[in-house]
Amino acid sequence: MAEEKSAPQQADGEALENLLHEGRQFPPSDQFAANAVAKPSLYAEAESAGTEFWARQAREMLTWEKDFEQTLDWSEAPFAKWFVGGKVNAAYNALDRHVEAGNGDRVAINFEGEPGDVRQITYAELTDLVKQAANAFESLGVGKGDRVAIYLPMIPEAVVSMLACARIGAVHSVVFGGFSSDALRNRIDDAEAKLVVTADGTYRRGNPSSLKPAVDEALSDGKSTIEHVLVVQRNEEPVDWTEGRDLWWHDTVAKAGKDHTAVGHDSEHPLYILYTSGTTGKPKGILHTTGGYLTQTAFTHKTVFDLKPEQDVYWCAADIGWVTGHSYITYGPLLNGASVVMYEGTPDTPHRGRWWEIVEKYKVSILYAAPTAIRTMMKWGDDIPAKYDLSSLRVLGSVGEPINPEAWMWYRKVIGSGRTPVVDTWWQTETGAIMISPLPGVTEAKPGAAQAALPGINADVVDESGQSVPNGSGGYLVIREPWPAMLRGIWGDPQRYKDTYWSRFEGMYFAGDGAKRDEDGDIWLLGRVDDVMNISGHRLSTTEIESALVSHAAVAESAVVGANDETTGQAVVAFVILRGEDAKKFTAEGADTSEIVADLRNHVGREIGPIAKPRQVLIVSELPKTRSGKIMRRLLKDVAENREVGDVSTLADTSVMNQITEGLKK
Repeated sequence: MAEEKSAPQQADGEALENLLHEGRQFPPSDQFAANAVAKPSLYAEAESAGTEFWARQAREMLTWEKDFEQTLDWSEAPFAKWFVGGKVNAAYNALDRHVEAGNGDRVAINFEGEPGDVRQITYAELTDLVKQAANAFESLGVGKGDRVAIYLPMIPEAVVSMLACARIGAVHSVVFGGFSSDALRNRIDDAEAKLVVTADGTYRRGNPSSLKPAVDEALSDGKSTIEHVLVVQRNEEPVDWTEGRDLWWHDTVAKAGKDHTAVGHDSEHPLYILYTSGTTGKPKGILHTTGGYLTQTAFTHKTVFDLKPEQDVYWCAADIGWVTGHSYITYGPLLNGASVVMYEGTPDTPHRGRWWEIVEKYKVSILYAAPTAIRTMMKWGDDIPAKYDLSSLRVLGSVGEPINPEAWMWYRKVIGSGRTPVVDTWWQTETGAIMISPLPGVTEAKPGAAQAALPGINADVVDESGQSVPNGSGGYLVIREPWPAMLRGIWGDPQRYKDTYWSRFEGMYFAGDGAKRDEDGDIWLLGRVDDVMNISGHRLSTTEIESALVSHAAVAESAVVGANDETTGQAVVAFVILRGEDAKKFTAEGADTSEIVADLRNHVGREIGPIAKPRQVLIVSELPKTRSGKIMRRLLKDVAENREVGDVSTLADTSVMNQITEGLKK
């Protein structure tokens, strides 16, 4: 196994095309390849069959109440209709059919609460719970096409609520439990939701945390479309109560009947709305429909993770409030009959080995996590995961942002014992399912690269004029053909959908990500195009500079921003978290950081080229992150450009920016 970092010398002035050279490759073992779900022939099959490739997947992956008559109707592009005329029920496919096939005793959800409480729910039990919730929702006046807001922590009732909506044809709108009352109200208003499902509270880092007060605040003016608030009792926090509106889950759902017949809904019937975060103005409700979304989530979950449902234990460490939680905690895994781990808490409560304790306890075989979490655990040190038996792991996945090559290597080596495939997946809320990823058992994996579009997906990297770029060049990531799980629009705003995603390149979907094809033709994601800096006329990706910094032995994590510079237009400013003893040494009061800063600047110069050397490197103990783990680079940009720091309300720890600002002054 190659361990040497490839570090070509770059001449000053060489730009994006010559960056991100990665010489290490990891072919699958012969044994893994022989038993893999995906076969190399899938690519050729998809290319020769065209859209009929997806028709075959739809019929193999799902049970249809009524077969479809047409695979794709693209006559009103960019509004697609997939599996036209077909009728299917998402909840039936995720639950009832597994019970009918004799797998009712298989565990569907292994729930681990932050305080250590556990629940094991079989497919038969989950089916009954969803039927009860469906009956309860209908008794509250919720019918087909009505919208239901779900504002819950990571507890099984979140999955139950989603599937109950899908069962009756209601449209769920899950709102991340870390969002404010204003954000919740905006989403309720835009969707004109009829019911809110929430909880009294949850647990966060060992302490009970309230949730229902945010709902009360969101509905305080009495003008909302909400008719009822259904409340799960989770941590017994005291809550205010509005008689006639508020109902306890245990008084309503738990007492409902368990008889409920699932009926098929049209393939294009709306399944859910999910609002993208971080935008200004009116929230952007991404609409997904039923048949195409179910087909692609099931297919990608099975092939990308090499799923063998009768033996695997699968853990996606995302939150249900994000699209990853929708597609790869709820729909994909349950459609495939998998056993899922669902964890309520944070990775460091009550100790930093919590994740690995869970892997050992449940014998997790497939782990899907974000690079932010991986880099954080890398920072904590190899000795923590070394205390646990991680031998059950056989596939590791990465999601949410580009993963640095060194974090990829650490993930494979330390967590995967140097033997597990790592699938670095690219997709978005809008795409609904994974679009670009290695296939375990097929792909020679390359650290940090998403590599190739999946079978049936036509992705490309194009230049400013929409022409495909040659290998070794960078540009804009586009999708050239419709795909089954694609968004069907922005809720209530079809023109905004066309303007946002289809106006930059004619006939191509573009959602703002930059990418590069390396010398082998493999795709590297470079993050949002607005994260590409222009230094003296040369385009440099923040992701590439961050990867270079993290490849230094002393660095655990980094964030890079471009700051205005009179000389170069923009200059690189880097914020760096160090590892182990270096962290103690250089973050101590009065520590002289000039030596490590010079070393890091020179390291970036060697890895990428002198043009990429940071103007400033600030050693910090933490980075500003949201509760979902995303680094808020706009706040770092405020600091780098000496502006007043903007809104910090969405940060997991709002004090971090004060520490960084004070550190920069020193």
